[in-house]
Amino acid sequence: MTLANLPIGKEAEIKAVGGEGSLRCRFLDMGLIPKTKVKVLKVAPMGDPIQIHLRGYDMTIRKEDAAKIDLV
Repeated sequence: MTLANLPIGKEAEIKAVGGEGSLRCRFLDMGLIPKTKVKVLKVAPMGDPIQIHLRGYDMTIRKEDAAKIDLV
């Protein structure tokens, strides 16, 4: 399962962070690292972007990028 497929209100743990080069580094800099718990709070009406909560703060991420983050 990926972060893009996680239903609203559900929580899961990050298993692996994909992406290439600077995109992967940006994910890691934002705190999207393995073994971090993440919860989907909201999804925009058209499905993109999604709002997530992790490490005590909320952030939005594009669904295309969320699909590169694998969950347990």
